Amino acid sequence: METQIPPPTFNRLNKFTRGFQNLIDSYGIASYREVNPAPYAIITFPFLFAVMFGDAGHAVIMILFGGWMILSERKFEGKKGSEIWNIFFGGRYILFLMGLFSMYTGLIYNDVFSKSLNIFGSSWFTNKIRMSEDVLLETKDHIMLDPRDCYTQYPYPVGVDPVWQVAENKISFLNAYKMKISIIIGVLHMLFGVSLSIWNHIYFRRMVNIFCEFIPQVIFLLLLFFYLCILVFHKWVWFGPLGGNASGPYCAPSILIAFINMVLFKDAEKQPTGCDSPLLYSGQETIQKVLVVCALICVPWMLFIKPFILRSQAKKQAYAFVETVIVPRGDEETALAPNGSSPQAGGGGHDGHGHGEEFDFSEIMIHQGIHTIEYVLGSVSHTASYLRLWALSLAHAQLSEVLWSMVMKIGFGFTNVGAGAVVIYVIFAFWAVLTVSILVLMEGLSAFLHTLRLHWVEFMSKFYLGQGYAFSPFCFRDILAAAEGADE
Repeated sequence: METQIPPPTFNRLNKFTRGFQNLIDSYGIASYREVNPAPYAIITFPFLFAVMFGDAGHAVIMILFGGWMILSERKFEGKKGSEIWNIFFGGRYILFLMGLFSMYTGLIYNDVFSKSLNIFGSSWFTNKIRMSEDVLLETKDHIMLDPRDCYTQYPYPVGVDPVWQVAENKISFLNAYKMKISIIIGVLHMLFGVSLSIWNHIYFRRMVNIFCEFIPQVIFLLLLFFYLCILVFHKWVWFGPLGGNASGPYCAPSILIAFINMVLFKDAEKQPTGCDSPLLYSGQETIQKVLVVCALICVPWMLFIKPFILRSQAKKQAYAFVETVIVPRGDEETALAPNGSSPQAGGGGHDGHGHGEEFDFSEIMIHQGIHTIEYVLGSVSHTASYLRLWALSLAHAQLSEVLWSMVMKIGFGFTNVGAGAVVIYVIFAFWAVLTVSILVLMEGLSAFLHTLRLHWVEFMSKFYLGQGYAFSPFCFRDILAAAEGADE
């Protein structure tokens, strides 16, 4: 039996993948044979969460809670609990993975309950030879470490050097580091989403979309935002304390200003006195102008080419449908198609469009214009949206540090051992409650919601429509229950 209704969507799931599929289905159920984001979200979802929740100590709490629910799942399966408990239990594997990934990012940030681990020894040291004893006495609270003389030139083996825990410019350093990392992760995430769209185009045989949407979208992202990521790596690698006037940190140009000048076709601003060049590399301005022009060409490419190709195809189908043979039959004339069948009997469609729909060029043009504007502006706003990774990571670290310094640190200020032990016992209980309730539950929920938004809006909008409906097996019990519910 032929029908125009698309088939329902059925995904084979197990207890591990069901939670991730539920997150995707909350956005919209995939159309039949559409690319399913759930398998990729198994990795990207806990990773993006961990970037914002990077604390190894808080991750241990989450791992223990998720692991306990996994080990006790046979005990709790089938039992009805409160709605909040059912949500936690249904996402037990998500919680466990988020804890594991947060453990990794916590070690990379070298952050454990707002404290750092000095496992391998810091790569920074105090060079007393270059400092007189009077200077050391005057600056015993604050010592400026020059990376040319007080750094081994070998980075800390894993993560952030523990010396930044006691540095006054810790926030400034981590701000720049996490902000750039967020942009790099965001651009790669969006590029991956656009790349997945090609499988939808190939399966549904939308070859026009490959040439008119997929290719210009990838080129647009690569020439502007992936180039921005290359500048970040170039600045990290090329500019250092031993670079002198050519590549010293004092002469390193601002990447943000360079990118703004690139888009506005402005020349680089003059560098401070003593610096060789205001550019990141030779020939930068010429290359950037070429990249921007090529990226701008992608905009009319996405906007105009597809509607005109579709109009040309519609005209060809209309001409093929109109080519009929007029056969006289008494006083009547019957229009026969070239294959000898009557057009009224074949269902070839109206106006030659082949699907019973008239081709409206203005409607296609408006739709393509909206799609193009959404993608171009969305590429800018979505890239900026990934800065939430940096903002929430910084907020989580600062809240943890404030809680330690204003609560837990008080217990270590008592010189009397007996009184100190009692006070620490009470303060630790208070600190633990605040840590679990605020830093793990509330901050964890905030990071979870932001991660969900990054997947729904920034990632899945590049390739996923979610306009299908779930497969429901035929069952008299469900039909009767639905009928009873309708009667009530």
